[in-house]
Amino acid sequence: MIILAIVLLGGSFGVSVIYTIVVRKSALRCGFVSKPAANRYHRSVVPLGGGVAIFAAILSILLVVTASVRFLGAGGKLAWFGEAVTIHFPGFSDKIGQLALVLLCTGVLFFVGLWDDKKHLGPFFKLFVQFGVAMAAAGLADIRVELFIENRTVTTILSAFWIVLIINAFNFLDNMDGLSAGMAVITSSILFTAAAASGQVFVGGLAIVLVGVLLGFLVFNFPPASIFMGDAGSLVVGFLVALLTLRTTYYQQAESGRWHAVLMPLVVMAVPLYDFVSVTLLRISQGKSPFVGDTQHFSHRLKRRGLTDTQTVLTLYLATFCTGLSAVFLGQVNRVGAVLIILQTLMILAIIAIFEATDKNDTTGD
Repeated sequence: MIILAIVLLGGSFGVSVIYTIVVRKSALRCGFVSKPAANRYHRSVVPLGGGVAIFAAILSILLVVTASVRFLGAGGKLAWFGEAVTIHFPGFSDKIGQLALVLLCTGVLFFVGLWDDKKHLGPFFKLFVQFGVAMAAAGLADIRVELFIENRTVTTILSAFWIVLIINAFNFLDNMDGLSAGMAVITSSILFTAAAASGQVFVGGLAIVLVGVLLGFLVFNFPPASIFMGDAGSLVVGFLVALLTLRTTYYQQAESGRWHAVLMPLVVMAVPLYDFVSVTLLRISQGKSPFVGDTQHFSHRLKRRGLTDTQTVLTLYLATFCTGLSAVFLGQVNRVGAVLIILQTLMILAIIAIFEATDKNDTTGD
């Protein structure tokens, strides 16, 4: 699987870089840009459209992979990937319909996000679409959690809520240069590790494609960003990360009693979820709509402590990497070890909370 991962990572990265360059130039010519506003931290005009490059790159790579497996894999022309990979080709062909539905759902979110980037749609319409797409993915594409619950209706609804939660968590993270894309790279890399360890070739393949595409985009989005992904990108990224958390197998070791391995998604997503929950509660406590953007995200609050954009983003990368790295071992430790990992995750979040609590500036400031 190493050869497959290298090919997918390199190909995805290269395609993403090219697409981002083209989209950036086109966005500047068309005036598709993000301008400074009171509820945004950036103070210069930055082209939008990064979501176009991200979606186009992911779609292109997945279509090429699907065609290659379908037409070349059966003829043995991809045997150099190794038997550990090629043995899964027949099963992949049976799942093409499911993949097509996933791409359709991703496309719906992309176009709604792109529409919102241009026209600023209402939050409830976007939420309605997100739930519709999430229900389709969970119910029709059968991408849902099944652990401990046998009722298909219940697992579909729970999975749909989880998908919407992760979509909005990454949408909220898109508040500072390189933050949402970088956090998705880290979480997807951790999920790739889990998928590879479980022998999930194509789930791991999707994860590594997402990592490669986002790394290519980060070349231009890392502080100081020369292009933003917008909702067209953040909704797509959040959706795909959510699907990876549901499709990755965590519980092989749990069959021997280590059921706590199923907590891996929560630990991996701890930092993004902390931002989503804390900002939502803060806005509600202030009598504001949780869907109206502002500069009260943990990244902004850390920046007001004197950190630069780059230092803030790297700090949150490190926090996410620490929680994700610990999550990898959840399936290999006993209950005491699992408790220690969860406590460590909570302490990392507590460190972030302490920094935020010591902010002496106005939390609604620029």
